[in-house]
Amino acid sequence: MTPQASSVEHTHRAYPAARHRHAGSATHRRRSGWARRTVPGTPLLHLVESLLPTLLLALIIIAANLRVMPDGFDSFLSLRVTVKNVLLCVLFMGVCAAVLRVCGVYDLRNVRHRSPELVRIVSASSICAGLAFVFPLTSVNGGVRWEYLLYLWGGVVGTEVVIRGVRRAIVRRGRAKEPRRVIIAGTGPRALPMWHDFTADHAASYELVGFVDVHRGPWASRHIQGRTVGTLEDLERMLMKQAIDEVFIALPIKSRYLEFQHVISLCERFGVRARYRADMFTTWVAWPRAEHGHSVSLNVVPDGHGLAFKRLLDVVGALASLIVFSPVMLGAAIAIKLTSRGPVLFAQERLGLNKRPFHMLKFRSMVVGAAAMQATLEAQNEADGPVFKIANDPRITAVGRFLRRTSIDELPQLLNVLKGEMSLVGPRPLAMRDVARIRRGTDMRRFSVKPGITGLWQVSGRSELAFGDWIRLDLNYIDGWSLLGDLRILVMTIPAVLRGTGAM
Repeated sequence: MTPQASSVEHTHRAYPAARHRHAGSATHRRRSGWARRTVPGTPLLHLVESLLPTLLLALIIIAANLRVMPDGFDSFLSLRVTVKNVLLCVLFMGVCAAVLRVCGVYDLRNVRHRSPELVRIVSASSICAGLAFVFPLTSVNGGVRWEYLLYLWGGVVGTEVVIRGVRRAIVRRGRAKEPRRVIIAGTGPRALPMWHDFTADHAASYELVGFVDVHRGPWASRHIQGRTVGTLEDLERMLMKQAIDEVFIALPIKSRYLEFQHVISLCERFGVRARYRADMFTTWVAWPRAEHGHSVSLNVVPDGHGLAFKRLLDVVGALASLIVFSPVMLGAAIAIKLTSRGPVLFAQERLGLNKRPFHMLKFRSMVVGAAAMQATLEAQNEADGPVFKIANDPRITAVGRFLRRTSIDELPQLLNVLKGEMSLVGPRPLAMRDVARIRRGTDMRRFSVKPGITGLWQVSGRSELAFGDWIRLDLNYIDGWSLLGDLRILVMTIPAVLRGTGAM
C-alpha cells in the first residue's frame, strides 16, 4: 500500500463521523444540484420581474406628481437625478431579484400547480413592495409618499398574476403541440428511471416510441420488454424512416462504451438530439449541472434564444408579406380559376422538421391529376439524385409556367410559416417520393431544422445545381446558422426571383 493510500485510510479510520458528515453533505449538494429544475424562460422572466417593482414605483411617482408640476411631463424630465437615487434603485432591483429567488418562484417543483405559485408570487411581491419603504424614508422633498407603497403593492401583485397567467398559457399551448418522439437506447437499470425523469417534467411533452438494445437482458423489467421495438442495429433504420426527435441513452458507459459512442454517432449523422443522464459518474464533492437538471443534451442543430427570434422574424415577415402580396395572390387565384379546371391551391404532403409530414400549400400550376401522371414521366427526369425535375413538364399549365418562373406559386406557403410548419428561410421540403429514394443517412440531417420557403439553394442556382451540391448547401446552412444569415438570404432572394434563374 502506498503512503498516500495509507494516510487516507488512516484519516477515514480516525475520523469516521467527519467522513460521513462530509459524504452526506456532498451527496445532498450533488442531488440538489441536478434535481432542481426551473420553469422555462427563467432568465428572461427573472429579469422582467426584478425590474417590475422599480418601474411601477417610477410610474406611480410620475402619475402622482404631474399635476403639481408647472410644465407637466417636461418638468419631470428636467428633474435632477442624484447618485443617491440611482444607487437606491439599483440596490432595490438587486434585493427584489434575491427575494424572488429565495421565495422559490422559479423552482418548477414549487410552482407546478397554480395555487402554490400564486401564494409564492404574492408573498414575494409583498416583500418587494414592503422593502420599498426606503424610498419615502430617504425622500428629501416629499416626492415619494408612504401611501404610494399601497399602490405599488397592488400594481406588482396584479401585474405578476397576469405575467404568471400568460406563462401558464404559453406552457399549455406548448403541451398541446405534437409531443417529442423519443427512443431510449438501453434496457438496463438506468432505462426506466430515465424515462420516469422526463415524464415527470410537466414543462415538456414526450411520446415514447420504445426501447432498443442489443438483446433483451434478464434485468429488463416487464414494462420495458413489452415496449422493446428493436435492437441497436435497427436504430439506424428507425432514424432514417421515422419521425424521431430525441434519443435517450441509458447504456452503462464503462462496460458498453463502444455502443454508447455508436448511438451518439448515429444521432450526429441524422441530426437527432441525444441525451444521457448527468449523474453517470459517482462523485463525492462535485455535482453535475446540465439542461433540465438531470441530463446532458448533445445538440446537432441551432438551439436557444436565437430560434425564438427566428420564429418572431417568421411571423412578422409572413404577415407583412401576405399584406404586401395579397393583390398578387388574388390575381393569381383568378387567373388559375379562369384558365383551367380544378382548385386554386394544391396541397402536397411533404416532410418537415424531424421528418414529420405536413401539407405544403402552393398555387396549382399543373393540370388536375398531375400526381398520377408522374409515373409515366420518370424516364424523362432531368435531375440527378432522388429528386424529380423536367424543364418542359407537359403537366404544367400556361399560367402555371408563369407562376413558377416568378415563384408566385410559392406564396401560399406563407400560411405554412404562420402555422409553424415552415420557416421563411431553411432547406426546401422534399416530396415523399424523393425522401423515399434517399440512401445516405447524412443527407437526412437536412430534416433537423424547419423547411423554408427560400434558402441557400434558391439563391445559388436553384434547379441548375446537382443534388449533392443542394445537400451540401443545406448542411452548410444548418451548421453556420445565424439570424443575420437568414436576413442576408432573404435579401438575396429578391434578385434571384427577379432573374428567374433555375426555376422549373
